[in-house]
Amino acid sequence: MKTLLIFAITTTTMMAQNTLQQPTIDVAGEGIVRVVPDEVTINIRVENTGENTKTLKEQNDATISEVLKFLKKMDIADKDVRTEYMNLNKNYDYNSKTYTFAANQSLSVKLRDLKKYEAVMKGLIDTGINRIDGVNFSSSKEETLKSEARKKAVENALMKAKEYVAVLNQSVGKAVSISEFNDTSGPRPMYKMAMMDSSESGGNQTISLGEMEIKTTVNVSFLLN
Repeated sequence: MKTLLIFAITTTTMMAQNTLQQPTIDVAGEGIVRVVPDEVTINIRVENTGENTKTLKEQNDATISEVLKFLKKMDIADKDVRTEYMNLNKNYDYNSKTYTFAANQSLSVKLRDLKKYEAVMKGLIDTGINRIDGVNFSSSKEETLKSEARKKAVENALMKAKEYVAVLNQSVGKAVSISEFNDTSGPRPMYKMAMMDSSESGGNQTISLGEMEIKTTVNVSFLLN
């Protein structure tokens, strides 16, 4: 029994080595899907400075309370409003030899209806916020679009492989490995200039929606026949 087991292991190892020794063609495929964004996330911040931390907290709380009340009036769902962070920093002034504090709180507000953008931005400023850290456009169909981009990337890789081997009068075999390239800095949608209909913003255009680009890159190894 021991001899048979050793023989089986040896045979399996030899088969694996033969598979690894087969020539392959390695290509990178790229899949791109473009769509006009239909959502936006607004990042706002309330910040106050002074010498009394209790007073600073009360000031921040008062403004945040007004923000939350306003968002409810605009029918923004609770799930689309999130506290990102709360900070209290102690600073030393070498000239006056005194300490001051900076208290800030950040909220992100997701709008699923872009027609509300102008009214929401104006209302947020009126509540007393003193920082807008940025707006990020996105698509409600992003997961579906990512899936489509992946399929296009694999199709692109196969097309490239066939073009290479055609010159060699050979053929593409089955895929033996595939990996997706991950951007460690996170997804960064790209935009092309495109104008928003001014009728949707009360006749005053203040944002350009543009075109969102979702891209996926895959590395595929095919057997070379």
